[in-house]
Amino acid sequence: QVQLVESGGGLVQPGGSLRLSCAASGSIGSVYTMGWYRQAPGNQRELVAKIPRGATPNYADSAKGRFTISRDNAKNMVYLQMNSLKPEDMAVYYCNFVLGIMRLNYWGQGTQVTVSS
Repeated sequence: QVQLVESGGGLVQPGGSLRLSCAASGSIGSVYTMGWYRQAPGNQRELVAKIPRGATPNYADSAKGRFTISRDNAKNMVYLQMNSLKPEDMAVYYCNFVLGIMRLNYWGQGTQVTVSS
């Protein structure tokens, strides 16, 4: 079993910053891609950023220039530094790991990010 646990969400004012973390535990094996997705009420889950193993990160247009994804392979962790937050960034943020030769997707339980004055 693989478990992903996110942390770091919360309430922040517009223009503020948050750093999300996601830790994986269990029978992890090879991690191909680590990523962050988000889902706002009434919307579909969407990609925020992902970082394939040994490759450069990909960002949604809405995240470019403001968010930075990074990974620590030794610790099986992924981070999302979010700066210049906007009300439209408010959502539940989920981390995602793609594991193993079968490229199975695993998801965390989500962490709420609220951007409001």
